[in-house]
Amino acid sequence: MPSALVTGGSSGIGLAIARMLRDEGFGLTVAARNVERLQVAAQELDAHAVAASVLDEEDCARMVAEHVERHGGLDVLVNSAGVGFASTIADLSTKRFDVQLGVNLRGAFLVTRDALPHLRASRGYVVNIASIAGTIPTPGLSGYGASKAALISLTRSLAREEEGTGVRATALCPAFVDTAMAEWTGLPGEQLIQPEDCAELVRALLRLSPAARVPVVVVERAGDAV
Repeated sequence: MPSALVTGGSSGIGLAIARMLRDEGFGLTVAARNVERLQVAAQELDAHAVAASVLDEEDCARMVAEHVERHGGLDVLVNSAGVGFASTIADLSTKRFDVQLGVNLRGAFLVTRDALPHLRASRGYVVNIASIAGTIPTPGLSGYGASKAALISLTRSLAREEEGTGVRATALCPAFVDTAMAEWTGLPGEQLIQPEDCAELVRALLRLSPAARVPVVVVERAGDAV
């Protein structure tokens, strides 16, 4: 049975992708900080739950190790753990800037680095949940956009570095998605991209032939001027 590890898998985009992977027959590990939400998601998904923070290097190594011990390998890694704060550069605190870089970029790097030996063995796939904010100027989301732009760059480099091993990588870059992180916009949920839209894109990526390389997928929200 193929297997997948999803960080941030207890809610939002990560949970939607985890549901899709379950339906596709993957054995799952979901990792998240919120233990209560994590246990609910793991029970629904029949998944292994790892309470962990991607800010902690030891936690990152542990979630990969637990997954491999349980499933015997790793075929798909989804780095969906993320955090964002709405703020201009002038008003953004150093702490919030550091947290966004730590979770959105450093955390994805740490988990991916630990997972790579196993992904090479399976010629697996890495999906990094970035954002359209990393592709265009995003006043009011400056720190968040910067962290996601760096994640896109990391993904592109990973795809090229691992070309000879068969490991592929894609940065998925949606506009506002109907999750708790987008509540500050005040937009109604039906006007936002749905988490399931992101899951369907990941499903399509995993069905591509090994000859197809898709480094970045940008998903605009209908009605946005970009």
